[in-house]
Amino acid sequence: MKLSNTTAENSFKYTWLMTRIWPYIKPYWFRILLGFLVAVPLGLLDGVTAFALKPYMDYVIGGKAFEFSLFNHDFSITSIQMAVILSVGVVIFAAVQGVLRYLNGYLSTWTSQRITNDIKFDLFEKLIHMHPQFFDENSSGIIISRYMNDPMIASNGIVEQVKTITTSLFGALGLIAVMLYSSWRLAVIGVVVLCVAFVPIALIRKKIKSASNKNMVIGGNITTNINETYSGNKVMAAYGLQDRQNQDFRKQNWDSFNVNMSLYKRAGWMSPIMYIIASFGIATVLGVGTYLINIGQMTAGGFASFVTSLLLLYKPVKSLGNTLTSLQTIFVAMGRVFELFDLEPEIKDLSNARTLEGINDNISFENVDFEYIPEHPVLKNLSLKVYKNETLAIVGNSGGGKTTLVNLLPRFYDIQSGAIKIDGVNIKEYTLSSLRKNISMVFQDNFLFSGTIKENIMMGNPSATEEELQAAIHSAHLEDVISELPDGIETILGERGTTLSGGQRQRVAIARAMLRNAPIVILDEATSALDNESEAIVQKAMDNLMVNRTVFIIAHRLSTIRNATRIAVINDGELTELGTHDELINIEDGEYKALYEMQFKHQEKAGVMG
Repeated sequence: MKLSNTTAENSFKYTWLMTRIWPYIKPYWFRILLGFLVAVPLGLLDGVTAFALKPYMDYVIGGKAFEFSLFNHDFSITSIQMAVILSVGVVIFAAVQGVLRYLNGYLSTWTSQRITNDIKFDLFEKLIHMHPQFFDENSSGIIISRYMNDPMIASNGIVEQVKTITTSLFGALGLIAVMLYSSWRLAVIGVVVLCVAFVPIALIRKKIKSASNKNMVIGGNITTNINETYSGNKVMAAYGLQDRQNQDFRKQNWDSFNVNMSLYKRAGWMSPIMYIIASFGIATVLGVGTYLINIGQMTAGGFASFVTSLLLLYKPVKSLGNTLTSLQTIFVAMGRVFELFDLEPEIKDLSNARTLEGINDNISFENVDFEYIPEHPVLKNLSLKVYKNETLAIVGNSGGGKTTLVNLLPRFYDIQSGAIKIDGVNIKEYTLSSLRKNISMVFQDNFLFSGTIKENIMMGNPSATEEELQAAIHSAHLEDVISELPDGIETILGERGTTLSGGQRQRVAIARAMLRNAPIVILDEATSALDNESEAIVQKAMDNLMVNRTVFIIAHRLSTIRNATRIAVINDGELTELGTHDELINIEDGEYKALYEMQFKHQEKAGVMG
């Protein structure tokens, strides 16, 4: 699946989305509930200021005493006392609100981060079990964006935004209660106007979804560009590609700008429309309120309290509108995240898969057909049998299918038809973990992970003893490299092992393969990128690795191919010749003979001359 083609089609299915994310919310429901309980009074406190205006206007400004009865006793509070009480109340109110805001923010951040982490953990576990073709089809930037950024947008915001909605909602309810207390007639007008003001939000949902999705795709492309600039910096410098990378980066950012502006042109009018609608409400309230004061059905303090409540109400309402807009973006990210969860690797274990314990007799390729792209075959009806402890050298033209053939054995890809068997059992019947545990691979460009040399070697067998580790280092001719490094085997490697030379990286990879001690070894042009001196050392290490193992070797080195048990010639996806060096070299007009004379003979002459 190409991740850039996502549509986030489920982003409007709110019930479905909440059902999917509930398992991640459930472990933290108590803290989330506590956060919501804090959000309720936090919202309601917004009405305190408006409510206090009525007694302030009627008694403090009006200079009247506030008289009331409680438990059959009469009380009277002077205007000065009322002013002091209200002033102290404002300070206490601010302190309580500050504490509640802190608690609300802390609980929201804690739960959001935990939910985000849990989703990332599960998504990453899915990612590491995807088959290589998935990584072939999707750029690094798209994968980073989809597996790291989308979960953060989806889960980090959901709790916060829902709490914001809760706070705003209860803030609105508190203010509406004050409005009803001041005048139910004016309250009806204000609430109707505010309801009308929310209509525009419903009209732009799809525009928000489309823009959010496009922006997330563009963000992935930008990350890809930055990754390629980093990884391909030498090629970029050598071929003067700085302008090309810069133009791509600028285009991608302008695309993002245009998407955002397109959304604003469609959604930007929402806020002005809401204000215009609200202004009609305020004008109506002012007219009706003046009338009610004149006929004695409302005090000036009650009117001031009402107008203040109405004006304060616009803040949570506006916040609610913006939050609902942001929430739609979050739902788009959630839809994209659960699309990833629903992806299933095409290559996986059968329900009754067995464990591969080793090779007893042979590995057979039977009428194998394979293609990366439909109707573009790479291997065509290829049949081949390799016996235990045999070394098979594979040669042929570039792009003929040599590397593809060896990549099918550990099931990096699955064939379209035919079968690959170990001891007569189809490799699909073995568990992937046991199949790959029986195979060691050394590539042309071996990937070394960030960490120490020891950690990279131990990846071959994390449970290996110190004696086994040292034996692998000795067999890989790595001792001299380690002795020259400042921290020896604990030397920290740079990203991809760039602090080592090509030959040194190959020897670390061979030591890793040696420590794995697998019965099947695949060497894919492991020396083709090395100079003669490095190649000679690496070849000695490879010779040690090949002892008493079934070996598939793709190589250009003459001595390796000549010493192989048999040589297979694969051209244009077909096995054209198979035999020993002596057998193939004697085939008149044979393909191996032509390759030998063209590619290998001058190497032999160069060796003699040297």
